Amino acid sequence: MKLRFEDHSLRLRLSEAEVAHFAETGRVAVVVPLGLTVGESLTYALERADSEEFRITHGAGAITVKVPATLAAHWTSTDQNGLSATLMMAENQSLKVLIEKDLDCRH
Repeated sequence: MKLRFEDHSLRLRLSEAEVAHFAETGRVAVVVPLGLTVGESLTYALERADSEEFRITHGAGAITVKVPATLAAHWTSTDQNGLSATLMMAENQSLKVLIEKDLDCRH
């Protein structure tokens, strides 16, 4: 899974295998080591949520994007390539969230 930050946006791109894993388990995560100890890492994850809204949680070296279960089910079981939402964050700043399938090109 690829994570990209740009201006006021966060983008996750999942491989076919990661999309399948997310469909099956409701969660996919990546841990990036940023130091010499296990505690010095960044974990970013995509989770299926019971809520009706996109959410982002963060803290203690982790960022989690939570997607409504109904949207997640449709996205993983169809040809739909992406999901997006604009979230209002602290101090009235918006964050655009985009989740995409990073599928191999087929000729």
